[in-house]
Amino acid sequence: MNALESQLSYPFGETLPAIGAVEPIAPGLGWLRMPLPFALDHINLWLLADGRDGRAGWSAVDCGVATDATRDAWQQVFAGAMDGGPLLRVIATHCHPDHIGLSDWLCRRFEAPFWITAAEYGFGRMMSAALPGVDGSAAIPHFERHGLAGDALLAQMQTRRTYFPSLVPAVPASYTRMQDGQQIVIGAHSWRVITGFGHSPEHAALYCAALGVLISGDMVLPRISTNVSVFAVEPEGNPLQQYLDSLAKFDDLPDDTLVLPSHGRPFRGLHTRTAQLRAHHVARLAEVVAACAAAPCSAMDIVPVMFRRPLDAHQLTFALGEALAHLHKLWADGLLQRQAGADGIFRFSAPA
Repeated sequence: MNALESQLSYPFGETLPAIGAVEPIAPGLGWLRMPLPFALDHINLWLLADGRDGRAGWSAVDCGVATDATRDAWQQVFAGAMDGGPLLRVIATHCHPDHIGLSDWLCRRFEAPFWITAAEYGFGRMMSAALPGVDGSAAIPHFERHGLAGDALLAQMQTRRTYFPSLVPAVPASYTRMQDGQQIVIGAHSWRVITGFGHSPEHAALYCAALGVLISGDMVLPRISTNVSVFAVEPEGNPLQQYLDSLAKFDDLPDDTLVLPSHGRPFRGLHTRTAQLRAHHVARLAEVVAACAAAPCSAMDIVPVMFRRPLDAHQLTFALGEALAHLHKLWADGLLQRQAGADGIFRFSAPA
């Protein structure tokens, strides 16, 4: 356990649910853990006892990616913890593949509605269909403008052209909209929707005051900082500012709230963790300013400043996007200026 983690409390210790099993968290609330085919090798999903239209059943929060391993794990859950009961709705915190990959499969299987915010639904449909601007190929010219070069690196990026559709082959054709502040009754409890921005278009966390539980999705994670990236579809975006602003929306929750993150173990110490995340980005921003003060830097130049380890194609995409997010915040704040060189590459430097 690192120093930051030791400041948090983990009420379930080292307990992790076996694949296909459900670990009880609170009455009517269970924890599932599904495999992922990349370095971040798991996602936590949540199963809530529910009842709608006179039927007893379950609501699932997030879905896992569309792989045989995840489908097999869900089949075990259907036969085991769910005891043959139906999914009455499928809820997604946001549109990333590990969260909506099997949404269409689950919704079709149980004829269940798909609950998600409007922006996440729209982006999920766009990316699953690989529309121009959000398909994998759009990332290459976007990142080339920010210093990506070299045959080997470009070849790495080419491998991601069909990345999203391969993990999210379909998104349900209709949805039920979730909105900030909305109270959703799930079984015996009411859950408040808390939207956040920067990591994804309109991320929805869920807070239950009666249980003292926050399903935080990817907005608040215990071990790692949430990825915040500038992507091709919004090339002038300032997502880091949006993310930092969004963290304030958790300030009114009790500090002893049990946080159920999408990655890592459930923990207590919400305010400690949001303070850590703010401090992390302040430190990264200071490193970026120092690098750009020494010499004009592209986002690619900043990657080794922020990430001091070898990166595969999957990790490089997010590292470049995150480096650019830090540059864009500093640029928006007037602490850096941006210029396009004769080679067409954007570089950032201290104001003259």
